[in-house]
Amino acid sequence: MDVVTIKRLFREAPLWVLASHNAGKIKEIADLVAPFSIKVKGAGEMGLEEPEETEKTFSGNALLKARAAAKASGAVALADDSGLEVTALGGEPGVYSARWAGPEKDFRLAMETVEAKLAASGSTDRSARFVCVLALVDPDGTGLVFEGEVKGDLVWPPRGDQGFGYDPVFVARGETRTFAEMGTAEKKALSHRADAFRKLTDTVFGA
Repeated sequence: MDVVTIKRLFREAPLWVLASHNAGKIKEIADLVAPFSIKVKGAGEMGLEEPEETEKTFSGNALLKARAAAKASGAVALADDSGLEVTALGGEPGVYSARWAGPEKDFRLAMETVEAKLAASGSTDRSARFVCVLALVDPDGTGLVFEGEVKGDLVWPPRGDQGFGYDPVFVARGETRTFAEMGTAEKKALSHRADAFRKLTDTVFGA
């Protein structure tokens, strides 16, 4: 299937299934695709199970989740795999960012784990980046992958009550506030997910 046909298939799909059970992530993605009149539903809303994330890369996990949701629903599926990479920790937690929050999805615990590991490392480097990979897949498994990033630095203690995940400890380059101290529109303009979405929309909905 050629790229032009794939793009048309995605543009004309009556529904995109968002292959996530994370309410914050689903809302953020739904807001980003809203200008293109795409109808979306979360995997949880459709009763789809979450596959085990067994890949070692963001792109591998994004494709795994998108293909599972597309196959189960018979619809176009969009999956996101994203996380925090801390320079002084060799890129950790990376693809394990959500798992550091434990089964209760306690990101306060995850942020404390990052802080403890950095203290134990002895490094004063607090640089990090958020990475987002989006995989858009049709029911046959054909898909496109887009990667976005935002670089910044970590701060402690956590600040702000907006956003989700590691947002309270991440300050993007050129900013003074954490993502969790920003309004939705401000964060959306800067975020790794927004960067990946710009690439997706330019490709799928562009000329």
